[in-house]
Amino acid sequence: MEHSKQLSSDQPLRIDIVSDVVCPWCVVGYRQLAKALEQTDTDYEIHWHPFELNPNMPSAGQNLREHIMEKYGSSKAESDASRVRMTEAGNEVGFTFNFDDDTRMHNTFDLHQLLHWADQQGRMHDLKQALFAAHFTHGRNISDKEVLADIAAEIGLDRSEALAVLEDQRFAQEVRETEKHWQQQGIQSVPAIIFNERHLVSGAQGVENYTQILKQLADMAD
Repeated sequence: MEHSKQLSSDQPLRIDIVSDVVCPWCVVGYRQLAKALEQTDTDYEIHWHPFELNPNMPSAGQNLREHIMEKYGSSKAESDASRVRMTEAGNEVGFTFNFDDDTRMHNTFDLHQLLHWADQQGRMHDLKQALFAAHFTHGRNISDKEVLADIAAEIGLDRSEALAVLEDQRFAQEVRETEKHWQQQGIQSVPAIIFNERHLVSGAQGVENYTQILKQLADMAD
C-alpha cells in the first residue's frame, strides 16, 4: 500500500495511477483527484505505476520547447499557450509550474527505478511528489543520478543506497516488465487512473468530475 487513508474496516477504494514524472497533467490530475477524495471523505489506497512518455529520449534530455515542437509540430505560440493553461491548472490545485526557456524534457527510466526502490520502503508516494516538484517547480536536472540521489535523501531515504540503485540498475528488468504490463492493458497515454481495477479514467478530469466518479463508485459499492 503506497498512500492511503482509511476510517472504517470496509474495503478501501483501490486507485492505480499509471503516470510519468515529466507529465504535467499527471501531477495536476493527481492533485485534482486528491481534492475530490478529501471532499468526499473517501477511504482509499493509491498505487503508482511507471510509464515513460519518451523512452527513446537520450539520457541527457532535451530542451522542452524543442521537444514539444518536434514531437507535436506545435508552434512557439501554441507551446506558450499550453504552458499558460498548465500553470493555471496547477495554481488551482496548489502546484507551482515554473516553465522557462531552459526547461528540459528528460528520460525517466532511472526515475522509475528509484521509485520502485522507494516503494519497497513504503515511500514511493512521497518520492513521486518530491520528483514532481523538483522537475516542474524547481527545474532541477532529473537526468543526473546525483540529483536524483539528493532528492531521495531530502525525503529521508538513504542517499548512497539510492545512488547504488541507479548505478547498478538492479530494478531495470522489473520496471520494464511493469511498464509492459500496463501497455498490454491498453494504456497509451497518462495519467491513467484505474478505480477498483475495473474503471479506467484517462487524463486530468477536474475536481468536480472526480468527485462525481467517486460518488458513483460509492453508490455502486452500497
